[in-house]
Amino acid sequence: MNRKINSRLQKLCSKFDEKEIDAILISQPENRYYLSGFNGSAGYLVITAKQAILATDFRYIEQARIQAPDYEIFQTAGDLKDWLPRLVSELNLKQPGFEAEHIPFALYRRLNDIMNKPQSGLKLVPIDGLVESLRAIKEPGEIEFITRAVEISDGAFEYIIDRIHVGMTEQEVAWEIEKIMREHGSQTIPFEIIVASGPNAALPHARPSQRAIQSGEPIVIDIGARYEGYASDLSRTICLGTPDDRFNKIYDIVLGAQLTAMALIKKDMSGGDIDTLARTVIEEAGYGQTFGHGLGHGVGLAPHELPRLGPDSADRITDGMVFTIEPGIYLKDWGGVRIEDLMVMENGTIRLLSKARKG
Repeated sequence: MNRKINSRLQKLCSKFDEKEIDAILISQPENRYYLSGFNGSAGYLVITAKQAILATDFRYIEQARIQAPDYEIFQTAGDLKDWLPRLVSELNLKQPGFEAEHIPFALYRRLNDIMNKPQSGLKLVPIDGLVESLRAIKEPGEIEFITRAVEISDGAFEYIIDRIHVGMTEQEVAWEIEKIMREHGSQTIPFEIIVASGPNAALPHARPSQRAIQSGEPIVIDIGARYEGYASDLSRTICLGTPDDRFNKIYDIVLGAQLTAMALIKKDMSGGDIDTLARTVIEEAGYGQTFGHGLGHGVGLAPHELPRLGPDSADRITDGMVFTIEPGIYLKDWGGVRIEDLMVMENGTIRLLSKARKG
């Protein structure tokens, strides 16, 4: 078996006793890819301590054999409820786990009705975040892929910063960014690009509009590329023309909050404690109520994954974790400022991956 995949499966199976399961059904796409290498849009993994089965329909059988050669391939037909009970019975499973956050409740209820009958001796066990916790610690090869994705998004920002001009619409800028990232090797982008100018920049997840960019206003640009399945995430705030005192003040507060957190992060700190480092700077400047989201998040196969850096987060930051630091201030009817960089924890300290210029 592929050494990388085998190592991941061993780590997963080592958690079975703790979770009181004898197998797990993997349905979440990123988890399916992480554990098998199969990137088709439909399929499930059924993993026991001794077997790894990839179940998919006719469209993906040959792809599955190529991408997951060490898996047993099981051809499905119909809905999950039409074939999973038979497969579980053939494997003689008693307490299979399933990804509770991904299986729709209506489907779970139907499966539960079929499989949890008293005479079956079966019990479906809901499991949360098991594979995601493994994915939070990146292997060297994964960090290389993320670094390449960062290089693509950094390059796209440098490209657009030299070409953006007053009168361009937010949508025009977003399209130019997406086009250059695709031309330089990005796969499908991991999230919709944000280009938010003027009052739109007060919306943390604004969608690009037909609004024409004007001089002297904040412009939040949030972009990500994808390379070999792995994402990057970068935010910068710029101003065309001469920024006024308000822009300079807000920008300096946000940048100070980010730099403070980055300077003081230490291994094994909680996401909540790291969030506090930056949030305190913004609160002491009188803008605490305008920073309404968490400080950061993990990035990998998904653009938002573990660890979570936000108020009350107990996630511990350790070596191998790749995450963002992205404080922001958002003021209604004016706009906002967000600065986001991607970094990796190595040997107890952070290494900055993002290189795009700031301010």
